[in-house]
Amino acid sequence: MGMFIFTGAILLLFALYGALIAWYRKAWTEIPVYSTLTTRHSPPTTHHYLDHNVSSIGLDEPPLSVSPLTTITVLIPVRNEENNITACLESLSRQTYPMTLFQVIIIDDHSTDGTWPLLQSLRFPDMQTQYLQLADTAPDTVKAHKKFAIERGVHQARGELIVTTDADCSFHPDWLTTLAGFYEATGAKFIAAPVKIGEGTRSATFLAIFQTLDFVTLQGITGAAVHRKFHSMCNGANLAYQRSAFLEVDGFRDIDDIPSGDDMFLMHKIYKKYPSQVFFCKSRQAIVTTRPETHWKGFVHQRIRWASKADRYDDKRIFRVLLLVYVINLLFLILLAAAFWNSWYLYILLALLLVKTIVEFPFVGSVSRFFGQQRLMVYFPLLQPFHIIYTIVIGWLGKFGSYQWKERKITK
Repeated sequence: MGMFIFTGAILLLFALYGALIAWYRKAWTEIPVYSTLTTRHSPPTTHHYLDHNVSSIGLDEPPLSVSPLTTITVLIPVRNEENNITACLESLSRQTYPMTLFQVIIIDDHSTDGTWPLLQSLRFPDMQTQYLQLADTAPDTVKAHKKFAIERGVHQARGELIVTTDADCSFHPDWLTTLAGFYEATGAKFIAAPVKIGEGTRSATFLAIFQTLDFVTLQGITGAAVHRKFHSMCNGANLAYQRSAFLEVDGFRDIDDIPSGDDMFLMHKIYKKYPSQVFFCKSRQAIVTTRPETHWKGFVHQRIRWASKADRYDDKRIFRVLLLVYVINLLFLILLAAAFWNSWYLYILLALLLVKTIVEFPFVGSVSRFFGQQRLMVYFPLLQPFHIIYTIVIGWLGKFGSYQWKERKITK
């Protein structure tokens, strides 16, 4: 009798999980595709916020003509990025957005390599750049170094729209044009925008494939959740928010004791004040490409850092989702252990593994097509067992472990 009750409870949880994934998939496909592409019959200043069923124009074609109005400040906090920052700034220097309307501020967060001397030597005559160093300004009590760096940059910024990214990123030439157009078209206070992991080499490693598909899944959940106002989720490599909104919510005040969360915690603060003015910009021109972690150690520490703030979310909606996902993955481990005593649980485990794959595949496949990474979906079923183990381990370490990031050890 107890076995059937236990099995029934598991099936109920999986039904709930399946409904959640189906909901995410529907919400993702509903997000209107944004494009600044103008047509011959439209005024040159018109911005088109296209429904995905009406047209896919603008996904692959560049904008013809827009009349930009918004001043932008791009903030890039850096620490030990001498191998990445040059390529990042060169990519920014190729933006189609008028150079007179945007500035770039790089904030060096106590780099111990050659980042700061390199920044002093870089010259981009046509692009407004400013380099700040925190060495003499950050108090010893600072725990959230990246938040402190961003806050310093915001106070130095001249732009109406703050855009944040990372030093290991590259950008579509129309990135800022797209974000500015979207901002003007929607009246957004906060914009979450898409991020993808770059291809790297032609012969992708197991780690590269694994983290790319995991990242694709997170991006799909991000877009769906933000579009439906279900919970707060975003990635700091591609964010935009109104400078005045940042100041209105007192920036990172009250969340500055948490080392990570410069993206999602801020998003939720702005969402609470402006719930109808937080958006996801679904546009391929808005995609920022970031580099994959090349070693398992770096990948694990990165994901522990992301998971470490799970119990600190003021947005309890996302905590409930994370808890459900963790329990679902943990059940596979419980079923595996139970199978040593009763083979019935092994059959349940295999059946649910198949069901989980079938439920998730259409959603992740849809998101991977948007990012042009659908060829990796052939690996998706094979990676399911590894992803289950990864979720259990990272979730546990995020709660009870420590991690190292940019040569700093962070303890819970």
